[in-house]
Amino acid sequence: MHEMNNLGAVDLNLLVVLDALLAERHVTRAAVRLNRSQPAVSHALARLRHLFGDPLLVRRSGRLEPTARALEIAPQLAGALERMRRVLGPSAFDPAEERRTFRLAMSDYGAAVVLPGLVRMLRRQAPAIDLVVSQASREVMVSQVIDGEIDLAFGVFPGPVDGVRAQTLFEESFACLADAASLAALPSLDLPAYLARPHALVALRADVDSEIDAALAAAGHRRRVCIVLPHWGIAPDLIRGTDLVLTAARRILPHPASAAGLRRFEPPFAIPTFAFRQIWHRRRDGDAGHRWLRQRVMAATGSDPP
Repeated sequence: MHEMNNLGAVDLNLLVVLDALLAERHVTRAAVRLNRSQPAVSHALARLRHLFGDPLLVRRSGRLEPTARALEIAPQLAGALERMRRVLGPSAFDPAEERRTFRLAMSDYGAAVVLPGLVRMLRRQAPAIDLVVSQASREVMVSQVIDGEIDLAFGVFPGPVDGVRAQTLFEESFACLADAASLAALPSLDLPAYLARPHALVALRADVDSEIDAALAAAGHRRRVCIVLPHWGIAPDLIRGTDLVLTAARRILPHPASAAGLRRFEPPFAIPTFAFRQIWHRRRDGDAGHRWLRQRVMAATGSDPP
């Protein structure tokens, strides 16, 4: 009979380590999260395996995967630890002193709308917190959240996924950008003139219809896209001095006051807005630092688009 039947034999610190390991599924990341050494976390995992009489986490294809017993334990453990934190008083999380690395996933659009405000806020309030940012498709980001490879993902995500929390940061709309000289005295383009122009499209894959093309198709129209590129940053410079039109998410386009030689205008047809969200796994719900970061993201992205 293993020692978990004897509560007096259980070091509660071990349960905190187990909670971190189940969340991170990685010894080194759990160690960083707990501000402990990797050997100390590995030793704690060995003790936990003995206490539970179960491997708990097993290595498969270079990753730690929870056993059936660990999956059974995880939600109960997270809930119990959260209740203990409430009983013991305010969380010990102090952003001014916390040393921690958060892993975020987003497109370059997400980086442009999330990171500037968030990084400035972190440098003021939590200078010892580091960020590691990666980019992936929507489907891969969801998988990374589920697998514990990243803490937060940002983007336009499909419907509910089991175990994944979602919070809308803002509703985004579209606007158009064209070379000011090419518009001459026109304030914008009507639909026939818009469709007569060649267009630039920002997309990770050229074979996937954008929201813009879907809206045109629904109205029985089609535009000519003459350049597809995966990066937002260079797109406005490709428009300047050409007859190209760029239709894109409003927040990514340069502010009218700073768009020298360019003119921004409303699309001459209706394009549905979209919700830009942050997502995380429910196993993070009891993590005070993670909750604090989500709140900072909300604050950093709460302003209206220019």
